[in-house]
Amino acid sequence: MILTEDLRRTFRRRGAAVEAVRGISLRVERGELVAVLGPNGAGKSTLLRMLTTLLRPTAGTARVAGVDVVADPAGVRQRIGYVGQGNAGGHHHRVLDELVTQGALYGRTRAEARRRAGELMEALELRGLERRTVASLSGGQRRRMDVAIGLVHRPGLLFLDEPTTGMDPQARANLWEHITRLRHETDTTVVLTTHYLDEADAVAERIVVVDHGEVIADAGSAALRARHAEDRIELEVDEPGTVAGLVDGTVAGSRVELRLADGARVLPGLLARLERAGVTVHAAHLHEASLDDVFLALTGRSLREEGAAA
Repeated sequence: MILTEDLRRTFRRRGAAVEAVRGISLRVERGELVAVLGPNGAGKSTLLRMLTTLLRPTAGTARVAGVDVVADPAGVRQRIGYVGQGNAGGHHHRVLDELVTQGALYGRTRAEARRRAGELMEALELRGLERRTVASLSGGQRRRMDVAIGLVHRPGLLFLDEPTTGMDPQARANLWEHITRLRHETDTTVVLTTHYLDEADAVAERIVVVDHGEVIADAGSAALRARHAEDRIELEVDEPGTVAGLVDGTVAGSRVELRLADGARVLPGLLARLERAGVTVHAAHLHEASLDDVFLALTGRSLREEGAAA
């Protein structure tokens, strides 16, 4: 569904060249859900804008849904759905009218557009809101409306740019429940950007990490954690110096801290070994490696902190 080769974008600022995207080669297969993540200024938004034909590449090639983004941008737009960071519906338009109009813009007859609008309103729990204006909807209802607009022409590929920013946890979970169900029902390919690491961890099969305009990691969440981060075990004991002599850890007050891979598997054996050595462990805390630990290891920055700031 997506194939890029050495894709680049250079901007001119005050007479100087700024390379926002530096030769990204990427392949996304049909039916995948891929999260593109990276710190602020990493180039992920520029990449997304090129793939959705909103920005022309400086160099390299990109085919989206089988169509070249430079040679036939209109053909790309016919085949993709795009949910941007802003709301897509006209604020003073009624919900049903907006969806029918969007369908007409893609060449559907009025009857076809109304039928498709009804399907999406049912699937995304927008029934009963047909005559409401977009401006009167709640934040969660507006984002579901945006997804409906992105899907009105049955695209095979859906781009979601920070789709749940500003939503409360319940609304986020509700939106993803709808998107996940629709995706499995229609085999839609989804490309996502988000600052919510738990979101990417839960829904994406692949995570592509972008920094300084380049792909620096591309794998599943579990594989990324295994390669680039370690679990942390904290033990509370009476004599931490004794424990430090038995295991490879660091002492901080009454605690001993160990960093290792696969902490959940190692912890039972570790506690048994300390018990045999006569060490009383009052408490053991396992902190499993997170995607944010991966980002710290790869980029030296915390994506969680940058997302909170944004």
